[in-house]
Amino acid sequence: MKGSLVIVGFFVLGVLCSLMGIVPGHVGSRVSFYALCGLMTCVGISVGNDPQTLKNFRSLNPRLVFLPVMTILGTLAGTAVVSLLLTHRSLTDCLAIGSGFGYYSLSSIFITEYRGAELGTIALLANISRELLTLLAAPLLARWFGPLAPISAGGATTMDTTLPIITRTSGQEFVVVSIFHGFTVDFSVPFLVTLFCSL
Repeated sequence: MKGSLVIVGFFVLGVLCSLMGIVPGHVGSRVSFYALCGLMTCVGISVGNDPQTLKNFRSLNPRLVFLPVMTILGTLAGTAVVSLLLTHRSLTDCLAIGSGFGYYSLSSIFITEYRGAELGTIALLANISRELLTLLAAPLLARWFGPLAPISAGGATTMDTTLPIITRTSGQEFVVVSIFHGFTVDFSVPFLVTLFCSL
């Protein structure tokens, strides 16, 4: 939990630096890309140095293929329920936002193009919130619901930004599952978002 709070603290620091003009926005996006590349390199090194992880990849349980499918179906079911409470938003608007699965950079661009800047901004905030909640709640989710819960909660982010916290809370043996899950959910985002935006 402490590690998650530190991560969120750095996020708040970045927001404050941008608001005060200390770091221009275009510089921040380049730095975050390189930082993410460095982070993924470190994760790759730790996976490569652990022969047990590579062995787990070869012996990955075929049933875990259904994890990303259930994440997608569960998210869409949840957003459909939420749409009943948001009477000023259509079901397709809510499903389009939910279909971002935490991939805020891509989904918000698509939604802005199809439905306008207001809904695109809502999608951005909803997907950032999903990522932040996963970073904060991963230890509790793993403790209360098991090691697959943080992976499902992370959506498309489990192959990059939430991977370190998932590795720490769920265990090194779930790294391959997390990467597979993130890749599959990530791949579905452009198809589902454009589908619901065009309905």
